[in-house]
Amino acid sequence: MADPLGALRDSLTPSLGTYVDYRTSLGFVGSILKYMAVAPLFPAVVALYYGETPLPFVLTAAVMGGGGLALERLRSGPELGDREAFLLVSLTWLVLPLVGTLPYLIAGNGTVAHPVNALFESMSGFTTTGATVLGEISFERHSRAMMMWRQLTQWLGGMGILVLMVAILPELSVGGAQVMNQEAPGVAMEKLTPRIRDTARALWTIYAAFTVAAAVAYYALGLLGLADMSFYNAVAHALTTLPTGGFSPEGRSAEAFSPAIQWTMVLFMVVAGTNFALFWYALSGKPERLFGDGEFRAYLRAMAVVSVVLGVLLFTGAGLARTPENVGPIVGNLEGAARQAAFQTAAIVTTTGYASMDFNLWGESTQLLLLFAMFLGGSAGSAAGSVKIVRWYTIRKTMARELFTSVHPDAVRPVRFNGDPVDEGTIRSVFVFTMLFVVIFVFATVAIYVDSLRVGLDISAIEAVSASIATLGNVGPGVGIVGPMNNFERFPATTKLFMTGLMWIGRLEILSVLVILTPSYWRR
Repeated sequence: MADPLGALRDSLTPSLGTYVDYRTSLGFVGSILKYMAVAPLFPAVVALYYGETPLPFVLTAAVMGGGGLALERLRSGPELGDREAFLLVSLTWLVLPLVGTLPYLIAGNGTVAHPVNALFESMSGFTTTGATVLGEISFERHSRAMMMWRQLTQWLGGMGILVLMVAILPELSVGGAQVMNQEAPGVAMEKLTPRIRDTARALWTIYAAFTVAAAVAYYALGLLGLADMSFYNAVAHALTTLPTGGFSPEGRSAEAFSPAIQWTMVLFMVVAGTNFALFWYALSGKPERLFGDGEFRAYLRAMAVVSVVLGVLLFTGAGLARTPENVGPIVGNLEGAARQAAFQTAAIVTTTGYASMDFNLWGESTQLLLLFAMFLGGSAGSAAGSVKIVRWYTIRKTMARELFTSVHPDAVRPVRFNGDPVDEGTIRSVFVFTMLFVVIFVFATVAIYVDSLRVGLDISAIEAVSASIATLGNVGPGVGIVGPMNNFERFPATTKLFMTGLMWIGRLEILSVLVILTPSYWRR
């Protein structure tokens, strides 16, 4: 009997001129897809509990499992090389969002019943961007199970799907460090233990523990009568706080909850934007590694400065558009102004994307400050997106060195991080990434603006800017048409597909995707 999978495997055998064993990469994608088939069963259980149909999730699990088994047979080797790791990471983060559209398409409810919208929503979920095309966020339009699927996609993508797979799959232990470095946000993934598999397990354990802690804290506040927080909402928001995702089953995001919940969310957003390796050191009896870390201190300082400036603008009313909706609760109200400033600063800097208020109602000065904060990002090794504090820290130190050596040309002055000299190759990669990020951001802004005008969607330049950084930086909401209480649904399909690509390359920090698009990658 003919073996169609064998024929497909033979047809994919690399040619003599190709230096990438893409069959092995595809085979590992299949293994990952097979294990990830367990994920849709969680919202299926939620559906059964609330008396809803679990069919979209059961079918999705079946497709993921079957497709994973089929792809797994393509694997031609037991190990991953460096080039295969690049391809594996890029394909995994493309295939999973594609399969993640199935629950939306099978259910066929609302705006996400359209394939382009479903792909946008799924990619936004897995990349923890938090931008949405849902026209109506309510349980009347979408089931509780479907809303929980949105939340779950962000939690799975937060610490990293491949970091999880390295922790589970022994086959990925060889080459696992390369895979984790390509997926993890930041300059490089720090190896915490002698075995990379144990490092992956440690990071995911800490990540899961903080998620449980957030859910318990949210629900406890509800039980104490300090917030209207159900168990469902506590779990749902914990699943999107720690991955810095920002999806919410509430149409008004965090504005729907009490100040006690909002302050608690600020705490967990700050945690989510911190390098999780530092928590491992603190729990291992080395708390000085956390509080003595240069990036962590710079991260806290950046958020403090933005929060204080924003708080002053809100408290005095200088940063507000004078409308009855927003002046009353903030101007002259120290707690209100401080809470709104701290919440939105944490949500934007960590790229979580929650909103405690519609800052579209604020003035231009505060909106521009928030746009500036979108470029900062959280720490390396966290779930946050955008450029990252460690890169800005390195750039500042390098610029200071260049100014010094301009006056003292014979001086040898290395750039130091936590007392150790930074390798010149690392400095070069920081500048290359930042330049690429800025160039792609500018190009994306023009493309979004022009394509929107092509179909008659009248948007301003600042709205195009915010849509560009919101998707490329995996931030989520922007200002204007893509404000925190609005959505991305009005953009044409071509723009939404383009922004889906921005979310993809932004989550993988650009280089992992661009490398596989170069001809030299495929040749010896």
